[in-house]
Amino acid sequence: MRMNKFIILFFVFYSVISFGQNDYYSSPVKIPMLLSGNFAELRSNHFHSGIDIKTQGVTGFPIHSAADGFISRIVVSPTGYGNALYIKHPNGTTTVYGHLQSFRKDIAEYIKEKQYLKKSFKVDLQVSTEKFKVKKEEVIAKSGNSGSSGGPHLHFEIRDTKTEKPLNPLKYNFDIKDSIPPKILSLMITPISDDSYVIDDTRKRRFQIVFYDGKYHIKNNPAVPVFGEIGFAIETNDYLNGSWNKCGIYSLQLTVDDELYFSHQLDKFSFAESRYINSFIDYETYINLNRRFQKTWVESGNKLSTYNYVKEKGSFKAYRNGIHNIQIMLKDTYGNSSVLEFRIESKPNKIEKPEKIFIEEFKYYADNKFNKDNIQLKIPNGALYKNLKFNYKTLPVAPGYYSEIHVIHENTVPLHKSVRVKIKAKNLPRELQSKALLVTIDDMTGKFWSAGGKFEDGWIISNIRAFGHYAVKIDTIPPIIKPLSIKPNSTLTESTQIRFQISDDLAGIDKIEGILDGKWALFEYDPKKNMITHKFDKSRFIFDRKHQLLLKITDYKGNNNTYEATFYK
Repeated sequence: MRMNKFIILFFVFYSVISFGQNDYYSSPVKIPMLLSGNFAELRSNHFHSGIDIKTQGVTGFPIHSAADGFISRIVVSPTGYGNALYIKHPNGTTTVYGHLQSFRKDIAEYIKEKQYLKKSFKVDLQVSTEKFKVKKEEVIAKSGNSGSSGGPHLHFEIRDTKTEKPLNPLKYNFDIKDSIPPKILSLMITPISDDSYVIDDTRKRRFQIVFYDGKYHIKNNPAVPVFGEIGFAIETNDYLNGSWNKCGIYSLQLTVDDELYFSHQLDKFSFAESRYINSFIDYETYINLNRRFQKTWVESGNKLSTYNYVKEKGSFKAYRNGIHNIQIMLKDTYGNSSVLEFRIESKPNKIEKPEKIFIEEFKYYADNKFNKDNIQLKIPNGALYKNLKFNYKTLPVAPGYYSEIHVIHENTVPLHKSVRVKIKAKNLPRELQSKALLVTIDDMTGKFWSAGGKFEDGWIISNIRAFGHYAVKIDTIPPIIKPLSIKPNSTLTESTQIRFQISDDLAGIDKIEGILDGKWALFEYDPKKNMITHKFDKSRFIFDRKHQLLLKITDYKGNNNTYEATFYK
């Protein structure tokens, strides 16, 4: 009896700790907390590290500190979280508020002072403990759409301050309603070993799912014939009350004949491991079809920490004849669950296996190198999630390129780390060497994008994060500057600010420098709109006079364009 009391007390204590003292945090917004994105939702190359709170499609709602603490970090960036605040709390957590429109007046003045001191719009400021103490529910900013945001919302995180690991905010008793179980869209069964197959085919197979009797099943409920080592993957979305935005699930569990084979749960993760998402999902299907299937097996190079239990890497070795019952259970953070049940039949059969042609096999646990006449690759240990049967070929030099097109394996194979690539330039004039860079090419459309790089001893050297088609190109075209607030270089059309549209055709915008009356002037940059804005500031410039403006925009290959104007303000 005494032991049972101890167990109950321990469970109560653990629940309080794991749910972060349920009344500790208040909502950062004073409108209903409806979500457009949840914790660990599947994103491109990363898990979502917080929750996205809807702001009714507009900007400008007051943002409140979720608990007592102090502002420890302030970031202003044209990408990422845009305008963001970080608040440390006495309980050992840090809350993050991203994509803000603006900061509270005293905070904004502090930031602007630092921007002028550093002569940079982009700043990442570590703030002293005593500078900005805040109380729970105190207004700190206004909601916005800054940075890499796809629409007005507040990105909100709770992190462990010591480890900086993001924690699942849905476990902290916010007023968020969810009574909707995850929806299962389809199932994929994948042959993993060289001798395995599904329905007499070595290719992965997708199955249509239907719902009846309270569970999901494969349509017509067949016993799917399989053989060898196979893996299962599920396509699923979760939804919360009051929103039709697609969100992610919280946990997944696989059992085979009532025996647990795989389990994962998304309570926290580290930013350093977030890119393992490309092994967590079936990356090939994502690249080809833009559909994300979550795998219930773990590749050897996948070190993701969210796996609770994995038996034999989560795959099933179907070598013995017989029928097996498979169950996949999904849950969201609020305990709503969905179950998929189906059968497989281990059934050996003679099938014709396609010959796998490759140049070299790379090991996921080793450094790998590949050298040919006009290309050199260094693939570091940990860049691959499993051993790779590597292929490579070249296509002829095309007009406008200064190398062959190098087909470096296939873009459907993910990379966890950057690969060092050197490509030999061909017929590149000396005067254009500094303008050379690598591009990655869409083999279907022929469109290309910058992959960076610099010229060195006849080679263009860069780090790439994806396999695919690469070649050498040059960028000699300066950025474009289009005034939006000044007519014929002299007449202002806006009274409080000057705006310009800027763009670059290839290398991308590197530097933005505005000089007003001989002094550096702050221009805010929004790459989503290709727009820069200077807001007139009486504390820094004398008004009621003529002003001289010089604007200089430079791309990553050193091409620059300038704009000059004289105006009265």
